[in-house]
Amino acid sequence: MALGLRCFRLAHPAVCNSLAALTRPVSEVMLKTVNGRQNHHRESMAYPAVPSRHFATKKAKAKGKGQSQMRVTLNTALVEDIISLDEVGEEMKSVMEALKDNFNKTVNIRTSPGSLDHITVVTADGKLALNQIGQISMKSPQLILVNMASFPECTAAAIKAIRESGMNLNPEVEGTLIRVPIPKVTREHREMLVKLAKQNTNKAKESLRKVRTSAMNKLKKSKDKASEDTIRLIEKQISQMADDTVAELDRHLAVKTKELLG
Repeated sequence: MALGLRCFRLAHPAVCNSLAALTRPVSEVMLKTVNGRQNHHRESMAYPAVPSRHFATKKAKAKGKGQSQMRVTLNTALVEDIISLDEVGEEMKSVMEALKDNFNKTVNIRTSPGSLDHITVVTADGKLALNQIGQISMKSPQLILVNMASFPECTAAAIKAIRESGMNLNPEVEGTLIRVPIPKVTREHREMLVKLAKQNTNKAKESLRKVRTSAMNKLKKSKDKASEDTIRLIEKQISQMADDTVAELDRHLAVKTKELLG
């Protein structure tokens, strides 16, 4: 019995250290020295690292749920020979700027002469902006005039373009002079403008998708220039840039909607 107790006391440190090793991460390299005093001799024992899997608790999962994934930030200069991320970024930015310009010129409670400038008119010579073929002026706060004397043959096309602009305008014609009454600011008019803003935002998102698709297709053609991991990171970066731009488009739509509805 006494001999058994003595053996247990000598083995006890080794047992504890073995149990501790089972709970350590696989990345650690463990080497423990166990000092045993048996006949005044020191013994050294090595314990290998044991792989262990750490499970997240329900609390930790709930905390991490909904959090955004890790963002990718690549040095554009290092991937320049594969694809120009700066150019992709500029194309996406131009989509954003085009929507902001559209909001400022065509989606306003108070219609101004500038709102009609970039209405596209289909003519025999192709698509032209209204201000290229007609002289636009403000007759009164309730009336805009478009003088088509320089291009009388485009008068009918200009009327059609104004009517289909989505701005709730009903032009009238007197010879080569187009009269455009400005609609009253009613609740229905405000809601119509909000609908127009949403349509323009969706068109901007479609343009953005085309930019993203074009960049991805270009990247696929360059797969022989880089490793699969590098290509995957660039794809993630492009998707991330597109997602950021979509969020910016939605933010501007929300601001414009609030402005229109008052």
